[in-house]
Amino acid sequence: MKLSASIVLLLASTTTLVSSIDLLSWDEAYVKADKLVNEMTLDQLADITTGRGLFIGKCTGTTTATTNPDFPALCLADGPLGVRGTPFASAFPAGITIAASFDKDALRERGQDMGAEFRGKGAHVQLGPAMNIARVAKAGRNWEGFGEDPFLSGVAAAETITGIQSQGVIAAAKHYIVNEQETNRMTHSVTIDDRTLHEIYLWPFARSIEAGVGTVMCSYNKINGTYACENDRVLNQILKDELDFKGWVHSDWLATHSTTKAVNNGLDMTMPGGWVYFGGALKNAVKNSKIEITRAKDMVRRIVAAWYKMRQDEGFPSIKMNTNNGLQDPGIDVQADHAKRIRQHGAASVVLLRNKNNILPITAASGIKKIAIFGDDAGLSRQGNNTSCSVVSKCDKGTLIQGGGSGASNVPYIVSPLEGITNRAKELSIEVVSSISDGKIAKATSIAKTADVTFVFAKKYSAEMSDHSNLKADNNVDKLIQAVANTNKNTIVVIHSGNAVMMPWESHPNITGILWPGLPGQETGNSLADILFGDINPSGRLPITIAKQESDYPADVYNKFEFEYTERLLVGYKHFDAKGIDPLFEFGYGLSYTTFDYTHIKVHHANNTSTKVSVQIKNSGDRDGAEIVQAYISYPEAAYEPPKLLRGFEKVFLKKGQSNQVTFQLGKQELSIWDVPSQQWVVPKGLFRIHIGASSRDIRQRASFHINS
Repeated sequence: MKLSASIVLLLASTTTLVSSIDLLSWDEAYVKADKLVNEMTLDQLADITTGRGLFIGKCTGTTTATTNPDFPALCLADGPLGVRGTPFASAFPAGITIAASFDKDALRERGQDMGAEFRGKGAHVQLGPAMNIARVAKAGRNWEGFGEDPFLSGVAAAETITGIQSQGVIAAAKHYIVNEQETNRMTHSVTIDDRTLHEIYLWPFARSIEAGVGTVMCSYNKINGTYACENDRVLNQILKDELDFKGWVHSDWLATHSTTKAVNNGLDMTMPGGWVYFGGALKNAVKNSKIEITRAKDMVRRIVAAWYKMRQDEGFPSIKMNTNNGLQDPGIDVQADHAKRIRQHGAASVVLLRNKNNILPITAASGIKKIAIFGDDAGLSRQGNNTSCSVVSKCDKGTLIQGGGSGASNVPYIVSPLEGITNRAKELSIEVVSSISDGKIAKATSIAKTADVTFVFAKKYSAEMSDHSNLKADNNVDKLIQAVANTNKNTIVVIHSGNAVMMPWESHPNITGILWPGLPGQETGNSLADILFGDINPSGRLPITIAKQESDYPADVYNKFEFEYTERLLVGYKHFDAKGIDPLFEFGYGLSYTTFDYTHIKVHHANNTSTKVSVQIKNSGDRDGAEIVQAYISYPEAAYEPPKLLRGFEKVFLKKGQSNQVTFQLGKQELSIWDVPSQQWVVPKGLFRIHIGASSRDIRQRASFHINS
C-alpha cells in the first residue's frame, strides 16, 4: 500500500533544535584523540581516512568504522543550505541570500537550524558553508557563497559555522581555495600572488578557523601549478602552520590525484573517487617509508579530535539519511518549526532596489484594487513542487528558490510568489490575476491594462559545473518586462537569482519598483509578501555589485587551463571604486520604507592598536525599521590598497523617531595588510579614513585618524 505524504509525515519522527552543545577545546579533544589513535593499527588508520560510496549509499561520502578500538563510520552529507537527497528536510535560503541580510543573528540562527537537521539525520559532517568569493559575476556557484567581499564572507562563514557546530555537527569550510569558476574546474590552474591570496580569498577561511571549524574541503583546481589537494603551500604552510588549523583536510569528490604527494603535503582524508590513492595505497606507502607512520597517525588524530570536539562520542544519532520507501522506511522528519525562521530570514534578505513614488508597501490605504502577476518565476513548475535540485533534475522550472548541484537541498514544498501574494491580497480584498508564462506577452499586456499594479517575475538559474555565458535573465523575460512596462505605469520587477542580472529595462519610467530576493528557500512567496504588504520593512543589502553592463566587471570566466587573477585586490566594488565606474546598484545598497539619519561620528584611537568609531543613527521616517550601518576604511596611500574596504557592519532596529549609537571596534585584524617579505599581517603607518554609510557609495559620515608606529 502506498502511503500518502500526510500519513508518512505522521509516522515520521521529528527532531528539534538542541540547546547549544558545550564543545570541547581542541586541547581537550586531542587528549582523547591521542589515546584512541595510539591503539589503532595501520589498517584502521587507512579505513578512517578513506572515503567510500561514490554516488551511492546513504551519505555523500562515508568512511569505514573500526572496532577495538571503536570509531564509527563518518557520514559526510551535502550541502551548504540544507540536507540533500533525503526527504523531510528543509530548503533554507541560499548563502548569497542570507548574506544579503547583513544580520549576524540570522546567519547564526540559520546555521543552528541546519545543524539540527543534519544531526537529526545522523550526518556527522555538513558539507558547508561555501565561502568562495564572487570574483566573476558569471560564476555558476556564486549563489552558494556569501558574495564578493571577504569581510562580509568571513563574518557570514564564522556565524554559520558557529551555528552548525552548536548542534554537535562538524561544519566543512569549502572550497579551499581560489575555486571561483566551474569552467575547467578539475584541471585549470590559477596564478595568484601571495598578497591577493591572503587579503581576498583566504580571509573567510581564516575567520572559519577562528570559529573552530572542524574540517576544510580542498578544491579541484590547481594553485600556481599544483593541485589544491596536494599543495604544500596552501595546505601545510598556510592552513596548518600559519593559521594553526587543528581539524582535518578532506578532498572534494574526485579531487585526489596522488598518495605520497597528497598525504605529505597536507591531505588527511580522501573522499569517494580517490580511494585508489588511499586505503591500500596509503598502507603500502607507509610500509615502504614513503609516508611516515607519524604522519598517518596525525591524519587520523585530526579527524578523531574534531569528532571528540563536537562531542559526537556522546549519544550522536545513528545515520538516517534514508529515502522514503513507504511503511518500512517512512523517513525521519527533521524540519521541526524551521519554516518560521526560513520565512523570517527570507524576508530579512529581500533587497529593495527601487521604490519610485513609494509604490510599496501595498496597504489598505494604497487604493490598489487589482494586482496582475506575470512570469514563469511567479508560480510552481508544471510538475508541481520540485523535490530535488541536482544537476540532473534542475530546479529551473517555476519559481527559483535555490541553485542546482551538490549545493542544493531537499525541497519539501514551495510557497510560490503567486500563492503568497494572492493569500495576502485577499486579506485586503485586492483581486489578483496572472499569466505565469514568460512567452505569452500578448496575454500579459492585455491583462496588465486592467491592473493597478503589475509584478513581473524574472530569474537566472545557476548550477554546479556550469558557468554563465551572459548575465541576461532566463527565458528572454526582458521582452515580457518591457512589454508590461509599456502597458502599465506601475510595473514592479522581482528577480530571483544568485548572480547579478543585467537590467536593460531599468530606466523605463513605468518601472516603479525592483526587488532582488535572491534565492530564499521554500517559504519564498510568504517572505516576499511580508515585504510587499509592509508586514516587514525591507532591510536587505546587496552582497554583490550589479553593473550597468557586463564589460564593467573586473574579471570573466576563462575557458582555458591556466589564467591569472590579474585584477589582484580589485574585486567587486573595489574595482568599480578604483576605476571610477558607476554601477547600476552598488555593493551594500538597499532601500527601506523609512529613512535614517547619520550624525555625530566620533573616533577614539588609543596606542596605535585599537580604534573605536561610533555614530548616531536616527529613524527619521514614519515606519519602524532596521538599518544596515556599514563601516569602510581607506588605508594610507603607501599601503596600495583599494579606495575603501568594508571592515564592519551592524544591523540596528529602530522604531520611528528612535535614535541609537552604533559602535565599531577596529583592531589589528581590521587595520592590517599582508606584508609579503615578512610573511605577516602588519598595520601600515599613516592616515586612515573611516567612512560610515548605508552602502559602499552612500557614505553619510567621515572621520580620520593617524597611526604613527
